[in-house]
Amino acid sequence: MATVELRFSALPEHVRTARLVAAAVARRAGVDEAVLDEVRLAVGEACTRAVGLHRNGGISAPVKVLLIEEEKQFSIEVGDEAPHATPGERAPGDVPGDAETEEDEMGLAVISGLVDDVEVSAGQHGGSIRMRWPTVPPATLLA
Repeated sequence: MATVELRFSALPEHVRTARLVAAAVARRAGVDEAVLDEVRLAVGEACTRAVGLHRNGGISAPVKVLLIEEEKQFSIEVGDEAPHATPGERAPGDVPGDAETEEDEMGLAVISGLVDDVEVSAGQHGGSIRMRWPTVPPATLLA
């Protein structure tokens, strides 16, 4: 299992770099060419969400992206260190109907529409979005 770890300051201009790196590593891992645009878009949404959470929360820690190549799948995990609400409560500063909350929900909806296998986890010490895509075996790529 090969893993590439990318950390970047929570600045919007670094999201593009994360998207490009994710697409390059996905291609090398064997993700179907037809799906690479979805990988780029999903990573862009997840990283933009993490950057927004860090900036709005005044968090100076970097956004973390893990690109994981496994035997039959490729995973990308985008992590943030912003406090998230646990079920039944609100995160600090979260106001129902607030533009940031709606933007966050919209980003998650876009990711869910792009990626079939998505796992979102969140808690008081941060959250992550893990996305998975199947890979094509190397022998199939050469045929």
